[in-house]
Amino acid sequence: MIIQTLSLSCEAMSEKTDTREQILEAAMNRIKHYGYGKTTMSEIAKDCCMSAGNIYRFFGSKIDIAEAMARQFNAELYQTYSEIARGSESPPARLRKIFHHGLSQTYDAIKREAKILEVAEVLGEERPLFMNEGLAQERIYLCMILEDGVEQGVFAPIADCNYTAEMIQSGLMKYRFPQLFSRLTLVKLQRELNGVLDIMIAGLQRGVERTPENEC
Repeated sequence: MIIQTLSLSCEAMSEKTDTREQILEAAMNRIKHYGYGKTTMSEIAKDCCMSAGNIYRFFGSKIDIAEAMARQFNAELYQTYSEIARGSESPPARLRKIFHHGLSQTYDAIKREAKILEVAEVLGEERPLFMNEGLAQERIYLCMILEDGVEQGVFAPIADCNYTAEMIQSGLMKYRFPQLFSRLTLVKLQRELNGVLDIMIAGLQRGVERTPENEC
C-alpha cells in the first residue's frame, strides 16, 4: 500500500527519541506525496502511531508543521550563505554565488518534490512574518559581502547597507521560488540571474545616491 511506503512502522517510530522529529518526518513524507491541502493532522498522527490529540502537543496546527519544514530547509541554506559570505573570493563573486546557490537549491528541491511549491505558497499567504524573517537573515550575509566590497574599494561607499541589501533582494525576488514565477528552465534562469547581477554589481561599483526623490 502507498501509506506503507510513506510511513515509518510503529516499531521503527518507537525506537526514535525525538517525537517532534518523528512527526516532522512523517508530515514531510505525506505532504511531498499528497500535497499540503490534502494532508490532515489526523493522517500525520496515524503515520506516527499516535493519537490526533497527542500531535497537537508538538505542533499547534498544520501550518506550524509547514513552517518547521521550511525552517529545516532554510537552516541548511543559511549555513552555506554564511560560508560563502566569509569566503576568500571577491565580493562580486560571493554575491553571485549566494544567489546562484539559492536559485539552484530551491529549483532542484521543487523539481524533485513538486508539492513543496504548495507549502511555499501557503507560507507566503499565512505566515508573511516568517518569510520576512528569512529575508532579514539573508540580509546579514549580504551586508557582510557589501561591507567587504566597500572596504576593499570594489564597491562605492554605501550609506545604508541593510537598505541596499533589501533592494537587491527585491530585484531578485523572481529567483527565490523560480517555479512560482516562471516556467523557464534552470539554465535560462541562471542566464537571466547573471544578467541582472551584472547590472546590480555595476551599480554597486559606480555608486548610487539614496535621496528622498528616489523613494515613494
